[in-house]
Amino acid sequence: MQVILDMREKELEEKQMEMAKILSALNMQKETLYNILQAQVTNKENLEKLSSSDNFDIPQVEMHGDYGMKLVVDENNQERIIANTEAILRRKQREVMEAHQKVEVLRKLKEKQEKEYYQEFLKAETKEIDDITSARFRFNNDTGID
Repeated sequence: MQVILDMREKELEEKQMEMAKILSALNMQKETLYNILQAQVTNKENLEKLSSSDNFDIPQVEMHGDYGMKLVVDENNQERIIANTEAILRRKQREVMEAHQKVEVLRKLKEKQEKEYYQEFLKAETKEIDDITSARFRFNNDTGID
């Protein structure tokens, strides 16, 4: 029983480690998305400055416009990546929960078996003491010793 419990606990730990790695990757992906959004804000501000300046440079405006479109594409791609990672994380969380439940069931079963073992041991010990007492009583009555 202990071997199986140890194996299940190791499996649970591995799944928890995998979940932690996925969570770390998700946080990095969200940080990347945040950086993309910040770059969009900066690009928009720069584009507005160019538009309102006296030196209206069309190639520069086009460059910022193209960069803005690239950032929108990057944002959409990053959001899809995050959605996929979140789906993987939810699956891994279910796996961790299932592994945790298996470990808990085995622990409770082990505790129950230990309790039953100790009850049987106590019962056998009590029976043995009763047998010894009965044998002494019979021996004392048969020999007339008080």
